[in-house]
Parts: sequence; structure tokens; C-alpha cells
Amino acid sequence: MNDRTALVTGANKGIGKEIARQLVAEGLTVHVGSRDAERGRRAVQEIGGGARLLVLDVTDADSVATAAAQVERLDVLVNNAGIMVDGRTAPEADLDGFRRTYETNLFGVLAVTNAFLPALRHSAAPRIVNVSSGTGSLTWSADPDHQFAVSAGAGAAYRSSKTALNALTLFYAQTLAPEGFKVNALAPGLRSTDLNARAAASDGDPAEGAAGAVRLALLPDTGPTGGFFSWDGTPVAW
Repeated sequence: MNDRTALVTGANKGIGKEIARQLVAEGLTVHVGSRDAERGRRAVQEIGGGARLLVLDVTDADSVATAAAQVERLDVLVNNAGIMVDGRTAPEADLDGFRRTYETNLFGVLAVTNAFLPALRHSAAPRIVNVSSGTGSLTWSADPDHQFAVSAGAGAAYRSSKTALNALTLFYAQTLAPEGFKVNALAPGLRSTDLNARAAASDGDPAEGAAGAVRLALLPDTGPTGGFFSWDGTPVAW
């Protein structure tokens, strides 16, 4: 066991749980962020080792503040918590679906990152990984030959929230670079999770997507910052 610590939000299931598992395997103490305490406890028991429960609802300011007060030092923050509540196109979508999506996928990342910055600043090598999506790439979505363009704007709330998250990632990277931070976004690929029906029907291994997040979480000082990367380490077009 080394003395590095990490926090993974939305870590009681899916890709987040696999990220936490792999970071524990690397010897880190990992705060398993979970909105539901009981589900979080089960995940911690299953992961074992250096896994620790941290009850955290990224959309609740009091919950974020309470969680941050419990963590004095942090080396890695993985903003993984995300939802997809509306798969419709923009003309068909309603404002409530957009608001709920952005509350978790964008504003939650902003709230958690800012709350845990004091703890991250105690690290000699702070790393932030934002779990995004290839569907948030405007370049890919605008390419008529790419699979994401074929969907003709479906999932507008989710996809635009990830596009905004990519922008936020870049801005954090630019601002925090002088302090030695590495801040990057990850496109984990389609994985078998409960995000939506398409993901649930997929045979994509969550552990494979998680490995990309772990790679960015453990970047050396010579590693990149302000980038958008696929699970296999290749750059993704903004």
C-alpha cells in the first residue's frame, strides 16, 4: 500500500466501480463516492483492500461540502458520476430533462472539483480525470461518415453535457497547470452499464473503459494535460 489517495464519484457500480477497483489494485486508498450509502457499502466490501465509503451526492451542495470536509489530502479525483435521462433530440426534449442531466454531468463536476481542490493541492502530483463520452465530440458528431452523426442529434441533453464537460476540462487544465495538475477527459467507449438501453445491451467490458481512466489518473509529470482521450490512450477530436 502506498500513501496515494483517490476519490471516484458514482463508484458503487459500472465503470466507476471498476475504476475504484483498479486504483485499489494499484495500491491507492480509494474513496468510493456513492449517493446511496448501502449500495456504496456493498461496493466497498466487494472491492476490498483500500476501498473506503464516502457518501456523496454530486448534485447536493451540503452533501458535497460534508464529503469534502472528511478528506484532508487527495492525489486523484475521478469525476465519473453521470446520468442520461432523456434520449430525445433537442426539438423533442424538455427543459427539465436538460436541467437534470446538466446538474449531474456538468454542474456536479464543477461543484465536486472546486470542493476538493484544497485536498488536491496537498498532493505533489494532483490528477483530475473527467469521464466524458465520445458522443460529446463535435468533430465526430459533425462527420457524416461517423456513427455518431447517423443518430441525427439523438440524446441531445447527454451529449451536449459531455461537450460542455470537455470544455470545462480544458479550462481547469489551463488554470491549474502552473500548480502541477494534470486534468484530462476520457471517452471510455460503449460499455455494459445501466446508463441507457443501448449500453445495457452492449457486451463492452466496463473494466476496459476503466483502465483508460486509471491510466490518466496515474500520469507521470511528463504526461499530457488538457486533453481528450479514448480508453486506449488515443486522442479524441474535440
